Amino acid sequence: MNVQVLFHDHCFDGAASAAVFTRFYREKVRADATFTYQGLAHKPGAEGIDPAVFTGAENVIVDFRYSQDARLTWWFDHHVSAFQQPGDEAHFQADTSGRKFHDAHRKSCTKYLADVARERFGWDASPLADLIHWAELIDGAQFPSPQMAVALEEPALRIMTVLESAKSPDLIPEVIRRMQHESLADIAASPLIAEPLAPLLERHMLNMEQVRAKARYEQGVVFFDLADEGVDSLNKFIAYALYPEARYTLWVGQGPKRAKVSLGSNPWKPELRRHDLAAIASRYGGGGHPVVAAVSFKPGELDKARSAYREILAELSA
Repeated sequence: MNVQVLFHDHCFDGAASAAVFTRFYREKVRADATFTYQGLAHKPGAEGIDPAVFTGAENVIVDFRYSQDARLTWWFDHHVSAFQQPGDEAHFQADTSGRKFHDAHRKSCTKYLADVARERFGWDASPLADLIHWAELIDGAQFPSPQMAVALEEPALRIMTVLESAKSPDLIPEVIRRMQHESLADIAASPLIAEPLAPLLERHMLNMEQVRAKARYEQGVVFFDLADEGVDSLNKFIAYALYPEARYTLWVGQGPKRAKVSLGSNPWKPELRRHDLAAIASRYGGGGHPVVAAVSFKPGELDKARSAYREILAELSA
């Protein structure tokens, strides 16, 4: 029997959640199941999940928004913006399967999933304790300093960097398979991660210089526009390493497949946050968490993205 695991693509927490779910399912539900993995990405305008992805005898979504599709048999998420389509939340509340779970107060889906599996199904997650620890630290921005988050020296952070920029459709599913049994240090040292990492670290250094050159800091907000540089993804902690006193970071970028506005609040100064960033992003079709969120636009909608960026900047600066 095949289990189709759908996970938040290009995300350490998404991949780790998929790995944890697989171990749990094999050990507590069905040992002879086979697994396939497919990443899900947020689409412009809060578009729903394509029904064509539900191809398994069982279909699972981890670390991604809800679907009312009857073929969805397991669901775990921790995003405030989990219920995007009309009727999603009511459908979830009416579910009686005992296999769909949501808690917007949790820092990572990985640890939430492991806790539910232990409490509801008696599963022992301790063999994956290191993976769960790093997923919680990364997705919850629990780093002791922005310098650690930017240096990218730890194995988990190197894996994170590759996952966020992976081009090959086979790379992330292979990482998910290895996460189930291999240490993060071994995975990071393998050619699977080490080879694509080298040019990514060079790009990371370039991104740091681009942010240093373009960023401005006013009224507690670090803001910058990297669309003309062709950047739509970068380490979100760079701004806090440069401006540790900032309340928020806000930037707009563009890549081949999207234009994007990213919003974040300083995890080292949580007392400064005055806005729900997920609520702001949701007005433009995006989502995320109260402390970090994003909005995706179609590739030809850079003007629309920049307009949203300016409006959000005015709101955060007020």
